[in-house]
Amino acid sequence: SVDNRREGSSGSPGAAAARSTTASLSAGRNVFLPDTVSHVYSCVGAMSAPTSAPSAAAGCDSLAPDAGPKPLGPTPSQSRFQVDIVAEAAGATGDKSPSSDASTTAPSSDAAAAAPAGGSGACGGEEAKGRFRVVNFADPSEAGSAASPEAPGDGLQNGDTVMSETSLHSSTGGPHHYHYDTHTHTYYMRTFGHNTIDAVPNIDFYRQTAAPLGEKLIRPTLSELHDELDKEPFEDGFANGDELTPPEEAAAKEAADNKGVVKFGWVKGVLVRCMLNIWGVMLFIRMSWIVGQAGIALACLIVAMATVVTTITGLSTSAIATNGFVRGGGAYYLISRSLGPEFGGSIGLIFAFANAVAVAMYVVGFAETVAELLAGVDANMTDELNDIRIIGTITVILLLGISLAGMEWEAKAQIFLLIVLITAIINYFIGSFIPSASKKPLGYFGYDGAIMWENMGPDFREETFFSVFAIFFPAATGILAGANISGDLSDPQLAIPRGTMLAILITGIVYLGVAVSTGSCIVRDATGNLNDTVSSQFMMNCTDAACKLGYDFSSCKSDKTACRYGLQNDFQVMSMVSGFGPVITAGIFSATLSSALASLVSAPKVFQALCKDNIYPGLGIFAKGYGKNNEPLRGYILTFVIALAFILIAELNIIAPIISNFFLASYALINFSVFHASLANSPGWRPSFKYYNMWVSLVGAILCCVVMFVINWWAALMTNVIVLGLFIYVSYKKPDVNWGSSTQALTYHQALTHTLHLSGVEDHIKNFRPQCLVMTGYPNSRPALLDLVHSFTKNVGLMMCGHIRTGYRRPNFKELATDQARYQRWLLKNETKAFYTPVFAEDMRQGAQYLLQAAGLGRLKPNTLVLGFKNDWRDGDMMNVETYISMIHDSFDFQFGAVILRLKEGLDVSHIQGPGNACPHTTRFHAGVWGLGCAFQSQRKGQIDNDEQLAVKHKKSPSVPLNVSDQRLLEASQQFLKKQGKGTVDVWWLFDDGGLTLLIPYLLTNKKRWKDCKIRVFIGGKINRIDHDRRAMATLLSKFRIDFSDINVLGDINTKPKKEHVSAFEEMIEPYRLKEDDMEQEAAERLKDSEPWRITDNELELYRAKTNRQIRLNELLKEHSSTANLIVMSLPLARKGAVSSALYMAWLEVLSKELPPILLVRGNHQSVLTFYS
Repeated sequence: SVDNRREGSSGSPGAAAARSTTASLSAGRNVFLPDTVSHVYSCVGAMSAPTSAPSAAAGCDSLAPDAGPKPLGPTPSQSRFQVDIVAEAAGATGDKSPSSDASTTAPSSDAAAAAPAGGSGACGGEEAKGRFRVVNFADPSEAGSAASPEAPGDGLQNGDTVMSETSLHSSTGGPHHYHYDTHTHTYYMRTFGHNTIDAVPNIDFYRQTAAPLGEKLIRPTLSELHDELDKEPFEDGFANGDELTPPEEAAAKEAADNKGVVKFGWVKGVLVRCMLNIWGVMLFIRMSWIVGQAGIALACLIVAMATVVTTITGLSTSAIATNGFVRGGGAYYLISRSLGPEFGGSIGLIFAFANAVAVAMYVVGFAETVAELLAGVDANMTDELNDIRIIGTITVILLLGISLAGMEWEAKAQIFLLIVLITAIINYFIGSFIPSASKKPLGYFGYDGAIMWENMGPDFREETFFSVFAIFFPAATGILAGANISGDLSDPQLAIPRGTMLAILITGIVYLGVAVSTGSCIVRDATGNLNDTVSSQFMMNCTDAACKLGYDFSSCKSDKTACRYGLQNDFQVMSMVSGFGPVITAGIFSATLSSALASLVSAPKVFQALCKDNIYPGLGIFAKGYGKNNEPLRGYILTFVIALAFILIAELNIIAPIISNFFLASYALINFSVFHASLANSPGWRPSFKYYNMWVSLVGAILCCVVMFVINWWAALMTNVIVLGLFIYVSYKKPDVNWGSSTQALTYHQALTHTLHLSGVEDHIKNFRPQCLVMTGYPNSRPALLDLVHSFTKNVGLMMCGHIRTGYRRPNFKELATDQARYQRWLLKNETKAFYTPVFAEDMRQGAQYLLQAAGLGRLKPNTLVLGFKNDWRDGDMMNVETYISMIHDSFDFQFGAVILRLKEGLDVSHIQGPGNACPHTTRFHAGVWGLGCAFQSQRKGQIDNDEQLAVKHKKSPSVPLNVSDQRLLEASQQFLKKQGKGTVDVWWLFDDGGLTLLIPYLLTNKKRWKDCKIRVFIGGKINRIDHDRRAMATLLSKFRIDFSDINVLGDINTKPKKEHVSAFEEMIEPYRLKEDDMEQEAAERLKDSEPWRITDNELELYRAKTNRQIRLNELLKEHSSTANLIVMSLPLARKGAVSSALYMAWLEVLSKELPPILLVRGNHQSVLTFYS
């Protein structure tokens, strides 16, 4: 054996083990290491033991071929694990580096293995360390061939990780020694000084893809570490929903292939963009007007309110952005990964559209300013409206050109525009400190306490506080400008919180500064007339600030239109105050163009991310990216077209409120995402940004909704309708994505809470529901059974598809788990509300007992066992019948009800070849696994289960020509999918089982497919009491509030059956009789012990009357119910231990043969119906 705790030096305690390993290897034996399964290892080390080959003395340059005996143990064709001899060549000159091309091959008795490149140094001391080389699996079909040193692999699993000779230390302090040989691409690994593939924690194991942060490594699977050596390792995929969607895989591949990608830091990527977007035209042409209307105090309150909303949203954005790696898509990505595709898909589309239309808004704002300047110098091209269109079109084309040139050029343009904007702001503040006599008639007097006090309070003119707030609030939006290009940020988790929050702080301070500044040095009204001065004697009687400063603007009070200057009247007042007016104009240009450019970049990026996720299938063409940065060129063109269309309209007063509401809706959902994720209490919600609070986020979401209605109530309603419509559409389409959203987490949390709560409540008759454990085998192997039970359990009770898997080899639990997930998906795709529950068991009865005891959770446990009738019971091993009948007895022992469905054509379609094949592993029906599932065959590596083939609905017929019986079977298997026309469901309620026999047909006829069928009730009675029994049953049914069309009382149940039918029954059971009267008692007992299903003469005589009743009931069924759509009948009971399984099976056979679909039902004799309220 090998001690896998070998130490490096010859003097270490592991040296003896190392020598014994060396000796074993030189003797040509395969050495198997217990914890190194699943990979092929080559043991590398200098042969320093006395038993080593003579090559050790020859400078370790080579290893002579071993002439020892053939290896013991499994050959390469039997096992995929082998340990080969490899010499570690040490160059005598000592100048060979690990990158040298020198290598030595040493053929072993199993296969030739490539030796590593020569290392430097002598052959003793440290070089005596035993190492393992991780290479690819040995292919049994290529036994004896040389292992390819260039074999490709992925990550640790195939050993191509590039490592230099080094010692790494984990957080636990243990060293991990690695050596990488560049010639053979071999990865040597020693973990904590042990030779093992058990890996230490590593970030590369947790990556979803190889891009963009590092290499994707695959940790050893549990199967590789745990399974026995002669067992094949499993193919392990991603677990726990880590698997990527095809769009994400494509994006990751593109990201991995592209080199030299432009990425931005938090300043250039987020801070600059957010500041430019928040500082809009409002700062220069509306802020002063807001101060005039609301006064300094309320203007500051308006700014503060808007800042509170954006700050809360910024905190929420930061929390989501730091809860895992953020890809491109901005607000859409954050919302969709938090709340799921329904919210994300609905908000993503309108958010992208809002950004596209916002381009038009900003460009038109720019064009209006230019058109005014042209009109001022009398240089109009045509009329004002067409000038705006012409200038806007030229501008948006130029902006598109900058965007198409790449993100780097766009970022440079943004930096330039920010410099211009900051210069304009500084220019204003400088100008506000420069006194100018020429500006006094225009309302500017410099900073003065009287002006500040006069402007402190409001002076609303045709406006209200909320209408002014609605005008200002869009100026505070734009906080997502940085997050929208999250895919272009070098570290989104750092950049988004830092850049966004700092931008909100800086812009908020500037807005407050401008509000206080303008309110402290400019009066509300001014005439602009130099002659409106006041003499010194009149100044003593002045009441307003302008009068005290020597100007009389009292005429403005009587005639508001006469005054064109001051805070209330002049939108360009900041330009007048500034040190150099044209710089303010440049600032206005910068503010509009930067916002337009940011929106022009944001819209395609968000739209591209939306299209990549394939939420809206028709938009997939816009997902494609181009160039190093994966630029969405098609998205740019689409955004350009949308923007151009709205520019040509040139009337944006109507569309502007809707756009603001679209942005606010996204803010509201971002806030709600944080609240929802915190409420769900998912272990996966752990943002590194800690300065958030779920209740503050909820308040932020509510505030966003309130602001929507404050700005424009009809636009808010329209926004909500659009979001709701898109939400319903995406919910209906059910995109096949799994992002681990908080919606999933909350659903789980609520389900767990309600299940626990339900467990504390006692069952009540009124709330009884049939909760069925249906022995379907593979769910698509018995479609008729599945469909009929689903008809009466859908939205009413629990349905579990039980599948007992038995095999002639050790159980493959990994395959069981894989099938569980696959068939559950199949049920969902077929809109069948059921759970697939497979178990491994030694035999069918044991498996059924497992399911009867353990299936379900709390109150959500089955209470009724549903079986298909065993049509082939006379053809196979009668022990299968013994097991079948034992399962029915077991169900009653566990206080379950029992239901058996029989179709004369049969139920199992798994043997039919074609696309609808039920068994993924085989198209052959295995007689040994009767009635409950397909043959269990191992799923060998290389065989592929095609999910799409499996997903083919059982409604579709296979393309292979079928014989007549199979064709009838297939048609019969689909009969419960069709709408049942006007017919009857005949209920033969012969014995009171608590009411289950009556409840099931009632639930069936409530369903859409069965609603045209009437219930006919048949009961047993005496000929002289027929009317009395009918009235009694009618009274009972009316008390139960169950509608029925007719009640038939059968007075002739106990009439003897026809002789030919009795003879046919005798003939049927003849092979199964014990005939103990014809043999010795001892021999009869031995035969009964070995074949317990045999019918004794005694029991046959004892149960003669019961036998005749079953034969007679079949005659009555054929007489009264031969045309029924479905017969529901009381299942006859057989006393356990008294009635043999063959006799009971014969009863069921003779009772139900040659009839329409029949459901034999027996409740557990606990009431399931009540007439009490």
